[in-house]
Amino acid sequence: MNSDLIYLVQTDTTVGFSSSSDEKLSLLKQRPLTKKILNTVDSFSTLNKNTRIPKEFRKKVRNSKKTTFIYPNGMSFRVVEKSSKFYDFIHKFGVLYSTSANKTGKNFDREFAISGAEIIVEDKRGFYETTASTIIKLGKKSFKKLR
Repeated sequence: MNSDLIYLVQTDTTVGFSSSSDEKLSLLKQRPLTKKILNTVDSFSTLNKNTRIPKEFRKKVRNSKKTTFIYPNGMSFRVVEKSSKFYDFIHKFGVLYSTSANKTGKNFDREFAISGAEIIVEDKRGFYETTASTIIKLGKKSFKKLR
């Protein structure tokens, strides 16, 4: 599997595009290249290879479900649970950028999503929208819930 391609996949939170190229995802979604895109990772060991979790929040990060954390280095990550159907997909790559499969500020549009994806990964459940992940910004000593 080629991580540079744009995959349309049902993630653990909603229908999304996944790729190792944040630039391709930003262009597809028609959003500024300066706006960062979150990373989904398959495990805490992969997370630790990419960022450092402030000691004060390690327990909070480990116990959170469907939560994206923005770390002091500016990068954002969400760890996918092993029980999630999306885990089998993300485990093949370890880490991928992930964003919702819609134009910025718009609702899910199946035609837009299918036309923008280079590879469609759909199972018997099909594609469906659910609630987006919670977003928490971590500092060295404090945190702020953004969504």
